[in-house]
Amino acid sequence: MHPPDFWYRRPGVAAAMLAPLALCYAATGRLRAALTTPWAAPVPVICCGNLTVGGAGKTPTALAIGRAVAARDRAVAYLTRGYGGSARGPLKVDPSRHGAGEVGDEPLLLASRAPTFVGGNRKATAQAAIVDGADVLIMDDGLTNPTLRQDLSLVVVDGATGFGNGRVLPAGPLRERLARGIARAHAFVLVGTDLSNLAADLAERAPVLAARLVPDETALTLRGRRVFAFAGIGRPTKFFDTLGEIGAQMVAQRTFPDHHPYSPDEAMRLVDTALRYDAAPVTTVKDHVRLPEAIRSLVTPVAVDLVFDDPVALERLIDQVLPPD
Repeated sequence: MHPPDFWYRRPGVAAAMLAPLALCYAATGRLRAALTTPWAAPVPVICCGNLTVGGAGKTPTALAIGRAVAARDRAVAYLTRGYGGSARGPLKVDPSRHGAGEVGDEPLLLASRAPTFVGGNRKATAQAAIVDGADVLIMDDGLTNPTLRQDLSLVVVDGATGFGNGRVLPAGPLRERLARGIARAHAFVLVGTDLSNLAADLAERAPVLAARLVPDETALTLRGRRVFAFAGIGRPTKFFDTLGEIGAQMVAQRTFPDHHPYSPDEAMRLVDTALRYDAAPVTTVKDHVRLPEAIRSLVTPVAVDLVFDDPVALERLIDQVLPPD
């Protein structure tokens, strides 16, 4: 879905009309948490999640945390629901056998870095990962899921959009009431420039780690080139802004709903459109794995890595659950 514009404006008529549904949504989440006893895994569990739907940067954050933990010679495994995939799980993702239609797009990216398990039952996926040899579990999303105890909960916040209008779904982008979600945070990861002026307020509640998305070397080769960009992610404008920052000449762009599945005909039309513009077709790595395999070689994926402004602060945070020897 494309998030409605009113989610990111001062609450108005639309948000007020949807307020009763938002109350029901929030109440359902509170009831589920009250009736659930979290399972305590015998290994540390780190959660990288966001309080809003889509686009905050939780997967790049999970990958960055995974790199930092693996550097301590720990066996990392990622846990994720596998949104957009048909597999119920628990299933260990094999990028050579599984496609986005089966496991989702984000699990394929995670699995390229470390063992990754998908499934709606977080306890079951955690147990499968531990049996597989993991001694640290990193959850990509799942911040509001009460079934697995989290030793370190990182709330990822988009610096541009923050928490939107501050309302719960469907009146706003929040998955639960803001005060409730913030109270569970051990730290915040603020991605990008703090246009919402949240850093000071968040720092009163928990440490704030500033971070930014940095394009990889492949992306830098697009500097000065004409590109036709398309994206089906939570906030496509972030991708388009990245292309502008690296100096690509974006001649046209097209957006799709988050996790959009590309049919062969649709993907080929996108490539043909780029050719008509005399431009290179480019997309995000998440979109790239959702393209039909035969067409992927015709489209350039633009990857980004999350880089923390203060790596030492990140290490101190990880020390809380993985004390140095």
